[in-house]
Amino acid sequence: MRSIGVLLFLSCALAAETPPDAPLVRGTVLECDARPSGEISIRNADNQVLRYQFDRKTYAERDNQLIDASRLAPGEKVEILSDREKEYTLRYARTIHVIQPVPPPRPLTMGRYSAPSPEPTLPSSTTTYSGVISELTGDHVVIHTREAGDLSILLRKDTRFLEDGQIVEAAKLKPTMRVFVRAGKDVYQQVEAYQVIWGTILTPANRDR
Repeated sequence: MRSIGVLLFLSCALAAETPPDAPLVRGTVLECDARPSGEISIRNADNQVLRYQFDRKTYAERDNQLIDASRLAPGEKVEILSDREKEYTLRYARTIHVIQPVPPPRPLTMGRYSAPSPEPTLPSSTTTYSGVISELTGDHVVIHTREAGDLSILLRKDTRFLEDGQIVEAAKLKPTMRVFVRAGKDVYQQVEAYQVIWGTILTPANRDR
């Protein structure tokens, strides 16, 4: 009976683990190759060690600044968006974001004026959507996704747009483009975009070898 109980416990524990092929994973960097193309390994919240392939086209960001993926350091908490490629045995990391903690509020100064607000950072609770733009208006974009169908996303005044890893104007966004959107929800539960990414970093055939 004890053996059966142990087996049931292990089955439940394994079922609760993050699938190895999950497209979006958060974890702590264990190792990262210090070269333009290499591998990065992380430990996720389930204590699993996951490895990914990266190259020059991998979009990596720390403190809202683009960096080479090879500069990621052990101990940093990251969010990795990945997919499968035939030429790689590991999942390919398309984007890697270093997750920064929300800075504590600064104390009030004397009088009725408060200290200046710190530089804005991306919220730590985000979701990534991928799909093709089907509709584009001044402050909204509608993308067709496999998972959620047509999804309307609010474009904030501080939404950042990145083409081929470079920050560009919102006017560069066009219908029928395939994009990745890092988003969250506002106080009204409206999905809002923090970053919209497109270009050759999302096109496997155009990546440097």
